[in-house]
Amino acid sequence: MTSKKLVIFNPRSSNAKHRIPNSILQVAASIHGVHDYVFVDGNMEKDPWSTINAYFKTGEFKYFCSTVMPGPQLKQAIPFSKKIKEKYPDCIVIWGGYFASNQYKVSITSRYVDYIVNGPGDTAFPSLVDALEEGDFNKLPLIKNLVYIDQKGKIVQTAKEALQNQDNLPPLPYQYLNTFYDLENYLAKTFLGNKTLAYHSSLGCPFTCSFCAVVPIYNAKWKAKSGVNVYNDLLFFKKKYDIDAVEFHDNNFFTSRKRVLEFSKLVMDDNISWWGEGRIDTLNKYTDDDLRYMRKAGCKMIFLGAETGNDEVLKQMNKGGTQSGKMIEEFVLRMKNVGIIPELSFVLGLPGENEKKVYEQIIWDINFIKKIKKINPDAEIIIYLYSPVPTEGSELYQQIIDAGFSFPENLEEWVSPSWEKFDLRKNPLTPWLTPKMVDTIKNFETVLNGYYPTASDFRIKGYKKQMLKLVSGYRFSLGWYKFPYEIKALHKIWKYRQPEIEGFYSE
Repeated sequence: MTSKKLVIFNPRSSNAKHRIPNSILQVAASIHGVHDYVFVDGNMEKDPWSTINAYFKTGEFKYFCSTVMPGPQLKQAIPFSKKIKEKYPDCIVIWGGYFASNQYKVSITSRYVDYIVNGPGDTAFPSLVDALEEGDFNKLPLIKNLVYIDQKGKIVQTAKEALQNQDNLPPLPYQYLNTFYDLENYLAKTFLGNKTLAYHSSLGCPFTCSFCAVVPIYNAKWKAKSGVNVYNDLLFFKKKYDIDAVEFHDNNFFTSRKRVLEFSKLVMDDNISWWGEGRIDTLNKYTDDDLRYMRKAGCKMIFLGAETGNDEVLKQMNKGGTQSGKMIEEFVLRMKNVGIIPELSFVLGLPGENEKKVYEQIIWDINFIKKIKKINPDAEIIIYLYSPVPTEGSELYQQIIDAGFSFPENLEEWVSPSWEKFDLRKNPLTPWLTPKMVDTIKNFETVLNGYYPTASDFRIKGYKKQMLKLVSGYRFSLGWYKFPYEIKALHKIWKYRQPEIEGFYSE
């Protein structure tokens, strides 16, 4: 056991109050039974700083370890890490997560982040803690997936570790988490079911899309738990907590057809609805019988990165694979026929040759989305404004740099409201998008969400849904998107929930 304990912190997220914090469970599993630690979940605490501070006041704690995702989590991760360093200067602050890995330079030079676990921490995290407890800093360069500043003031980014066999990793310490927060409170009502579990069954993605934050971390690698082990984990929650739904938050759940069908066979008779993320060109290789089998086994909706129906823009995004506009149209029809709801995300507002080209592409995508809704009215549409990620070396990233875009040079700037919305892909801060373009996208999104309210918001039904469709219908059919105040008013009154920001969960 360490002489000093660890606080493992999950900052608050706007869309994750009822999600089991798999990210901190994963790193905790790597030290469970070896080092003493406590959990602090910002989504479950009214005042997480008071809880954290109370631990450190005892003098028993030395390590503040935080997962840091872009967006809302920064509002706690940054100020709390800074406070820890100010009040307890001997404390060691360790960050992990997508933000820490993708923005490691601005994070590690902040002077209040000591080490960054750059990607999976199953080996890096326990190795780092062991080295620090031993006081053996010569071991640091040998630890893979690590970022730190050496004694000469140089940023060191160690070699990347190959993804491990997920079936060989230690089990997640669910029962230990339960001693801090009742696991029952993580199971909430969603449109999928009354007790929905959030679960990760794989890491990474085998593709290199230039707009995706996953790419720099996993380098087109993917590893997954077997269908049997996934099912066994879910069976624990089914027997103990009677879950009836699961969200698979894998970057690409459907990469292996064999695994998906194996899992579908096992879960067939358990009355569990489920949702996952995948690629259209990957799932298009599944047969109609495969898709029907998945639907029978509880697959209710699949999140799919459509991005755009323009084949040239797909190439600009380095989407890879065989996806095309025609494939998207054909696949949403297939999904309609098998009874699975396709939830399609579109990324609008990529850089172009000039303003005219950028605006023309936005209008083209809007018309394509309307075409998709005509083919399959049940298709869910998620619209994002393009927000750059530091995929250095890609042509798209070079385009955005050449256009004058730059990320904040200090962590405090990331906490500003504009940059928080940037990470939610709602405020791009990109120099090539004019206010007119942004208004066009957002106004269309409002009209679209009025005429086709998301099925995942189970509160919008009956007369509410009819009213929204009535006031939005003429706008949608005629292309009148400007100033949709009447729709916004109804959305505000009924607290319309946007799944791209809030997930499926409802208070």
